[in-house]
Amino acid sequence: MPADLPSARDTSTASPASPAGRLIGVGLGPGDPELLTLKAVRAIESADVVVYHSARHGRSTARQIADPYLREGVVEEQLVYPVTTEDCDDYDAQLAAFYEQCRVRLASHLDAGRTVAVLSLGDPLTYSSYQHLHQRLAAAYDTTVIPGVTSITAAAAAAGVPLVEDTELLTVIPGTLADDSLAAAISSTDAAVVMKLGRTFGRVRDALERAGRLDDAIYVERATMTGERALPARDVNPAEVPYFSVVVLPSRMPETPAPVAPIGAPVPLGSVTVVGTGPAGAEWLTPEARGVLAAATDLVGYTTYVKRVPVRPWQIRHESDNKVESERAAFALDLARRGRHVAVVSSGDPGVFAMATAVLEVACDEPYLDVPVRVCAGMTAAHAAAARAGAPLGHDYATISLSDRLKPWSVISSRIRAALSADLVVAIYNPASRSRREQVVQLKSLALSLRSPDTPVVVARDVGGPTERVRVLRLEDLPTDEIDMRTLLLVGSSQTRMVTRRPGGEAQVVAWTPRRYPD
Repeated sequence: MPADLPSARDTSTASPASPAGRLIGVGLGPGDPELLTLKAVRAIESADVVVYHSARHGRSTARQIADPYLREGVVEEQLVYPVTTEDCDDYDAQLAAFYEQCRVRLASHLDAGRTVAVLSLGDPLTYSSYQHLHQRLAAAYDTTVIPGVTSITAAAAAAGVPLVEDTELLTVIPGTLADDSLAAAISSTDAAVVMKLGRTFGRVRDALERAGRLDDAIYVERATMTGERALPARDVNPAEVPYFSVVVLPSRMPETPAPVAPIGAPVPLGSVTVVGTGPAGAEWLTPEARGVLAAATDLVGYTTYVKRVPVRPWQIRHESDNKVESERAAFALDLARRGRHVAVVSSGDPGVFAMATAVLEVACDEPYLDVPVRVCAGMTAAHAAAARAGAPLGHDYATISLSDRLKPWSVISSRIRAALSADLVVAIYNPASRSRREQVVQLKSLALSLRSPDTPVVVARDVGGPTERVRVLRLEDLPTDEIDMRTLLLVGSSQTRMVTRRPGGEAQVVAWTPRRYPD
């Protein structure tokens, strides 16, 4: 064993009692023989057995790349796939049986004390055939993996574009995903590489278009190999896509905002999407919402909510006060008439006491009837609070805002009384503010007149935020003086249960409402 190769003890995944043989996964890079690492070359030259895969036609790109470094007399093991891309009823079973046969073949060499080098295009632990052998052999034999240049970075180099910059998120996506999963993965990331194309390219192209990213996508074929080419994905014929191809969605950081067209300029009509960002930070965003926010040319919204969205150099941000909803809606619609694709940023779900109604109200006026408007759902605060507390919304419930800014208290109180009388769980939004304290006091009094003092109430403040606090209390113990606009209340029904559980030995109070209601 050459001294310049790492010792088995340094990188072994096996126990000290492993047999004398040694398994090496050798990354060959994306195809260009000059991209082989020195360590990979030395491993190939010193191996007793060289292993490579092929389809039934017998040709092996990996074998071709390694050929100059195969020493005379080396044992070659060609592992021929029983199936590749063809359709068959027992594909997984055939491959499982194949890899078991391969394990037995390689184990016989390893048990005899031989060094076995398994050739792998790209990197051995990135979508490779070597991984299946590694999983079956590495625990029993000394194993070394030599990384290789992946097609991911090779494709970006061939396309001549930065892949990711700064805080951008890079996602590696297999083209074999289901259609909706493909679109969601593309929508929810900043940059991506889509692999495993070939017959999947038509579906990948559809997913790119559905996610609004087709014009950004670059198709790269045979990166670093003979016949390499890179071109816009939109221009590719799906019938001519080989296996050695990927799609790159590169960094958008070099982009700058397109200028806003003057009023009345002859530009294509834009659009407005009202986006729900959930109750707090990025973990509450849906993939659809993340994609809409990333694709927009302009963000419009209340300053606090717009600041939740990452700054992107190709967007213009229009922040405003929280009390100018109609003006904000008209501003967004006017931008769309000037060719902009506007995301109106809303917290929670935009259709629940939020911006969707304000936008649609203005969009139904004559000047804006032709502007495309859609609503992108988000996690609403009631559902987030309920999830934190258990399952208090497990049966019928009502949602009521306690704010009397847009409707009189007489209407609010009558609706609360009706919901409580109907024995619904009641989700209370906007329960109190610095200048509006009496409503939550009256809510408690009204609830106590119609519900047991032991009725469970969820008091959820800043759900998902840095000061989150969620408590399950008795109605009688509701601390009205602690309630503010960042708090949401869930008042249980007569059937709602409050139970103290002890997971891990720690007390945890949960609330849940049975799905069955007594006759």
